[in-house]
Amino acid sequence: SARRRAAPRIECSHIRHAWDATKSVAQNLAEMGLAEDPNRAVPIARKKPLGTEVESDGQEQGKQIVRKPYVLNEMEYEASLPEKKSNTLSRDLIDYVRYMIQNHGENYKEMARDEKNYYQDTPKQIKRKINVYKNFYPEEYKDFVASLKQEKMDVQ
Repeated sequence: SARRRAAPRIECSHIRHAWDATKSVAQNLAEMGLAEDPNRAVPIARKKPLGTEVESDGQEQGKQIVRKPYVLNEMEYEASLPEKKSNTLSRDLIDYVRYMIQNHGENYKEMARDEKNYYQDTPKQIKRKINVYKNFYPEEYKDFVASLKQEKMDVQ
């Protein structure tokens, strides 16, 4: 009777679902085509997973046998997906940009000297941050600038 081992804590869902608790770590990883020791695995030959076993007739020694290739395929597919871009800016950045525009208009040199320039940004860096804000929230930016112009007219 095979002794049941306690499965290690596995973060990767693909590996966790394919894990066989009755087998050793080395056997599990070999069946998935993954390396047990990354130091011995490099350089990795493309499409030649690392689980080597001897066939029962002993003729083809060292032939690559990967019993669970889907694990490797799923992981490769997931790694090939483009990273999700966050579609919001931080509240801090928005407040910073709006403060600078409100107090200095488009004078980036003044902005760089402002005491609230905690990031010690150069005029170019501040301009870049303002452009990022403009591109992310074009409508909000237009409304904000329009409200500032209205305030100035009200003051005069």
